[in-house]
Amino acid sequence: MPNKKKNITVAFTGHRTYRGEAAEPLAEALRELYSEGYRVFLCGMAWGFDLAAAEAVIALRSEYDDVELVAVVPHATFGDMFRGEQKHLYDNVLSKAQRSIVLMQQEGDLAYIRRNDYLVDNASYVLAWWDGKPTGGTAYTVAKARREHLPVRNLYPQLQLDLFK
Repeated sequence: MPNKKKNITVAFTGHRTYRGEAAEPLAEALRELYSEGYRVFLCGMAWGFDLAAAEAVIALRSEYDDVELVAVVPHATFGDMFRGEQKHLYDNVLSKAQRSIVLMQQEGDLAYIRRNDYLVDNASYVLAWWDGKPTGGTAYTVAKARREHLPVRNLYPQLQLDLFK
C-alpha cells in the first residue's frame, strides 16, 4: 500500500555495523527534518543504523506528538534473527511504531530488496549511514534513491558526499 504522505516521509538506510557513532548528528538531522515538515519515518528494522534511527525517532516523538514511526519488516520471521540486547531493541522499536508493514512471508534476498525498494518508493528523503562501498543493501538503497532524484543525507563522518545530485 503506497504511502499517501510520501512528501513528508523520510526513509533510513545504513550499515548493521553502526554503533552509535553519529547519535548527535542523527538527532540533529531529525530535528531539522521535522522543522522542514517531515513527520513520517520509515525504518527497515535491521540492527545497527536502522534501529538506532528508530530509537532517535521515538525520542523525537517525546517532543512532538505528530511524529510517526513505521516499521518496514522485510519478512515475517525477521525478528527471529535477533538475539539478546538486539532482540530487546527490535521488539521495543516494533512495539513503539505507529504502524508496521511485513512485506513478505518468506525469508530470502527478495524480501530485503523489496524492503529497500519500499523505503525509497515511499519516501521523499533518505537519511543514511553509508561507508561508500558499492555493494550491499545500503549501497543499493542509496543508489536507487539517487536514481529517483531523492535527496540523500549521509551521516557517515569520513564520507561527506554530495548525494543530492
